[in-house]
Amino acid sequence: MPLSAVLPLLAAAALVPAALAAFRPPPGGRDPMFWWSLAVAVAGPAGLALVLGEHGWRTGFAYALWVSIAATAAAFGGLAMWDRAGARLAPLLLPYLLVLAVLAAIWGRAPEQPLRLPVSGWLWAHIAVAIATYALVGIAAVASLGVMLQEAALRWKRPTGLTRRLPAVAEGDRIAFRALGAAAVVLGIGLVTGMALDVLTFGRWLRLDHKTVLSIAAFVAILALLAAHARWGTRGRRGARAILVVWLLLTLAYPGVKFVTDIVLARAGT
Repeated sequence: MPLSAVLPLLAAAALVPAALAAFRPPPGGRDPMFWWSLAVAVAGPAGLALVLGEHGWRTGFAYALWVSIAATAAAFGGLAMWDRAGARLAPLLLPYLLVLAVLAAIWGRAPEQPLRLPVSGWLWAHIAVAIATYALVGIAAVASLGVMLQEAALRWKRPTGLTRRLPAVAEGDRIAFRALGAAAVVLGIGLVTGMALDVLTFGRWLRLDHKTVLSIAAFVAILALLAAHARWGTRGRRGARAILVVWLLLTLAYPGVKFVTDIVLARAGT
């Protein structure tokens, strides 16, 4: 088996120990197995992304997934160190990242559109903030899903082994909206760097392609949701559903566009 086929499998396997350690009681804290497995979960996809991007930034769907997995796992590590309740998202977040890694490993041989823009400081800044935004919104979405599961368990008075491990409803809301607030700041910076990149590259302020429209829609939705949360205390299932909509918009804007592009390229090559 060629090395190019083995490396994605190893990167996906790097997430397995963390996904299993997430169900040790309790995740985070001073549990060395949790932290070592989380470090491996970050290092595996990040190392693969560095190897694949050795000769420049790649634009394929699989590469976008590997970078997103590494960034989300790293952001989760920071959250778990800062907020012990945040570590309790592990039973939802880490299996989700493992599923993405398996998908990335399967999709890895699809054709890619070459990067046509010059690799400048503005482009790297724009890429960095886009990745950070998607990681933060991903954590907010997972926290929101946890809130919905907790509320359902409380409503039906049937807590499960999973809901007992997740943050309480108030904790999940707090984590989700703090992550969303940070994502709003980073996404705002991303839109500014994107405009600067368009000015430097194309000589125009804004290029209204699918990615830009979806990113702006997500930014407006985040600001509206944060304003509603501050004004009326929007939380619980209603807030969780709105956060999941924001996550869906950014998924369509970032990996979604790359997924469609890969399919178009594959059809063009047949």
